Amino acid sequence: MLASRSRILSQKYLNFASLSASVLLSKQSSFNSKQTLLPSLHNSLVSLHSQSIKAGVSRRLLGSVRFNHSMASQSSPQSAHDFTVKDAKGNDVDLSIYKGKVLLIVNVASQCGLTDSNYTELTQLYAKYKDQGLEILAFPCNQFGSQEPGSSEEIVEFACTRFKAEYPIFDKVEVNGNNAAPIYKYLKSSKGGLFGDNIKWNFSKFLVDKEGKVVDRYAPTTSPLSIEKEVKKLLGIA
Repeated sequence: MLASRSRILSQKYLNFASLSASVLLSKQSSFNSKQTLLPSLHNSLVSLHSQSIKAGVSRRLLGSVRFNHSMASQSSPQSAHDFTVKDAKGNDVDLSIYKGKVLLIVNVASQCGLTDSNYTELTQLYAKYKDQGLEILAFPCNQFGSQEPGSSEEIVEFACTRFKAEYPIFDKVEVNGNNAAPIYKYLKSSKGGLFGDNIKWNFSKFLVDKEGKVVDRYAPTTSPLSIEKEVKKLLGIA
């Protein structure tokens, strides 16, 4: 539509310029046509050409803005499956491998007052439902009381030896602040907490459905076994 209006406007300017030239030529006895008419006609055509160029540039800029906005929208994460994270050995893990699984995502720590109870119940919950589609994703974090100071190898050994954890334990991450892991930025934006989006302490929990959408968020003090009913519902277990 914008291009069509521009062509109509250009044609009107040309018609006007032609009419003005005819009138001026009919009065050659009054002035020197070479000195007055031609420069005037030339200036009119130059102005018209300039307006046409500006209109074309405006259309291209507008189209570019719309295209870039569309691309940005398409690149925005739509689910937890859109992220790639690091495992405890530094290897990339594409979370799309968990499509069709119910996820319980937890930021864990080895020296917290909540460590024993949470790790124990996470192991029990996983053992009970891992064959029915549950995956627990543990992300060590040292942002709360510096209670996860060890290396990734030490964290994995602690969880697997002491609490028999069989679910994946990933590389240490930050969950708050500018350096928060992208997956945690997504989780927090999808489900804010009672007192804001930030994670409050170790063992905060996010329950994610089979399509990668955040269904619920639980406080650090919420025990894993207390959300068994919600897990079963997402798994489709009566």
